[in-house]
Amino acid sequence: MKLYADSPARRTRQILADVLMLLWVGAWVYAGRQVHDTVQGLRAPADSITSAGRSVNGALTGAGDQAGQIPLVGDQLRTWLNQAAGSGTTLQQAGTSMADTVESLALGLGFATALVPILLVLAVWLYVRVRFVRNATRSQRFIDAGEDLDLFALRAMANQPMRALAKVSDDPVGAWRRQDRDVIRRLAHLELRDQGLRPPPGA
Repeated sequence: MKLYADSPARRTRQILADVLMLLWVGAWVYAGRQVHDTVQGLRAPADSITSAGRSVNGALTGAGDQAGQIPLVGDQLRTWLNQAAGSGTTLQQAGTSMADTVESLALGLGFATALVPILLVLAVWLYVRVRFVRNATRSQRFIDAGEDLDLFALRAMANQPMRALAKVSDDPVGAWRRQDRDVIRRLAHLELRDQGLRPPPGA
């Protein structure tokens, strides 16, 4: 598998693109984490409500237990206080529900902040890199002698823009048919350069 081009300039650009991709991913992961932590900070009021509800419930339940020891009216007082303690339970449940909502929101916004820009750029980067690797790996198998230049000269005439072909020869097809080795070599080099490959030995 051929991951990088043979030409130093193109190989440097590819390595730089890979490094920038890693930095891009790292930057957006950091940004997503910051968004998560910022939204997570909104949980503090919810935790306060939960704590307050727990305190109210505990205080009223404890008071009910103490009131139950009062002769005659103790049982009735304990019943009232235990019922009132239910409001603390409701408050605690409301705080817990709010905290869970904030947690889910923080997680969702954090992932969305990181994943959307990462996936958009990653899709383009993967397309370019996979396309290069596939083409370069396939082409590399055909480069082992100067005679292989004919194949790449043919590919050049099919793939290269007309202005590039015109710089090589006024009649590249005729030159290829006449087996003009100089024109064939120059045509092949056009295609090999696009594939990120060096010419075969002796070419």
